[in-house]
Amino acid sequence: MARYLGIDASTQSLTGLIIDSDRREIVAEASIQYDDYFADSYGVKNGVVDQGDGVVNCNPLMWVEALDLLLNTLRREGHDLSSVAAVSGSGQQHATVYLNEDALPALAGLTPDKPLSSQLAGIFSHQSSPVWMDSSTTQQCREIETAIGGTEALLKLTGNPAFERFSGPQIRKFFQQEPKAYERTTHIALVSSFIASLLAGSVVPLEPGDASGTNLMDIHRRAWSERALAATAPGLDERLAPIVPSGRPVGVVHPYFISRYGFADGCIVAPFSGDNPCSLIGLGMVEPGQVALSLGTSDTLFACLNEPRPSSTGEGCIFASPDDLHYLALTCFMNGSLARDAIRRQYGLNWASFEDYLAQTNPGNEGKIMLPYFEPEIVPKAPAGIIRRGLGDTEIAANVRAVVEAQAMSSRLHSKWMGVDISSLYITGGASANDEIAQVFANVHGCPVIQGETTNAAAFGAALKAYKAHRQELGWSSIVESFQPSNPRRIDPDPATRSVYDDLINKFSELETRSNIG
Repeated sequence: MARYLGIDASTQSLTGLIIDSDRREIVAEASIQYDDYFADSYGVKNGVVDQGDGVVNCNPLMWVEALDLLLNTLRREGHDLSSVAAVSGSGQQHATVYLNEDALPALAGLTPDKPLSSQLAGIFSHQSSPVWMDSSTTQQCREIETAIGGTEALLKLTGNPAFERFSGPQIRKFFQQEPKAYERTTHIALVSSFIASLLAGSVVPLEPGDASGTNLMDIHRRAWSERALAATAPGLDERLAPIVPSGRPVGVVHPYFISRYGFADGCIVAPFSGDNPCSLIGLGMVEPGQVALSLGTSDTLFACLNEPRPSSTGEGCIFASPDDLHYLALTCFMNGSLARDAIRRQYGLNWASFEDYLAQTNPGNEGKIMLPYFEPEIVPKAPAGIIRRGLGDTEIAANVRAVVEAQAMSSRLHSKWMGVDISSLYITGGASANDEIAQVFANVHGCPVIQGETTNAAAFGAALKAYKAHRQELGWSSIVESFQPSNPRRIDPDPATRSVYDDLINKFSELETRSNIG
């Protein structure tokens, strides 16, 4: 019996998921919600610290503590970690971790008699990690693009224009504002490679899926771009670990985890990737043209492509797929569960009553529309602000439907750049378990919505990555097909809503344009 562990360090939680390759099923899932454990000690809300003016970060030591808590939870729930042959993982994309010269000896010298946090508190040259929600680097983005030769040149090189939330601009800002701390930095990791480094007891390489979310990787060569590195900060090439194929093992678990949690000696550590690339794998998206939607803290719509086709409109991103062959086209909407939860809390609802209110209203919402930007929106790029048309603030049911329909219509409008005919939509994320929400997306897109095996697709994809690293002779198609449910939950569109949404989406697009935010 071989089992594989996937760990997902997302914005709001650290999740562990174990699959059994013989039984072809998920045998364990556990999550550590950061707010439940660290609201006081690290000051987080929704997993992060919002300092205002677009600055959003958290202390990387929180992720260190969460790893011990997660592994303790899995052991306490009776899961034998000695049966785990390999571990891989995913992390919220773009978050950077800055390590000093003490990091390598501290990682290598871990002892099982003390928790990780007490042994690693001194390894950071910067006590805060900017995360994907940070939008404070507009100046650095323009500087990087100018140094490369303009937006189009950077787009062709890295697959993406300079995004405020990407790692490269964040690194440049750190170098500019804290040059002495940058000088003390010997290694810069992403949260994904940082968690992998904890498990391996050494600084491990990155892989192309998450590295392509930095604005620093040549998207065609799947290697660091010397031009992009030079445009970002001096000596950056010396501070970044190399990029290796996603399926190549980067080490074995450190004796700390063998003694403390019962991992087997020789358990493989495979490179961790980003949460979106891992979700692509977790939903079985290893063939070009397949499309999925993650309804999480942010909503992300992504597709598997044969070749990188960058978005000239700035509506999307291009990343490498962890299958080491294809590419991931992605559009990220900041106001995903952030907006749904804001509406829920505004009217004092729980999720059951939210779903009830959604069911009480008719498709099209009688023409009532909302632009639900509770936080500055990424796509379309817009400042925070709620705009309603024909919709009163006191209409609870109509506001519930308006926020969900807005998200579905935005995902349809701003996915056209991918050039993919969406004939079916696989969904994951916490809200994907809500049938009424799924029905809205099915109706707006006019195609079946298929609910995944688990709402934790990133952790599931990470576990499949671990399986692949251990059994490299297996092809990706056979791996993902063997774990797909034989009779997945499918929600078909209501044909009667087709004309309703064709009309409403035009009005929604006009509202975006007239609001000067499209």
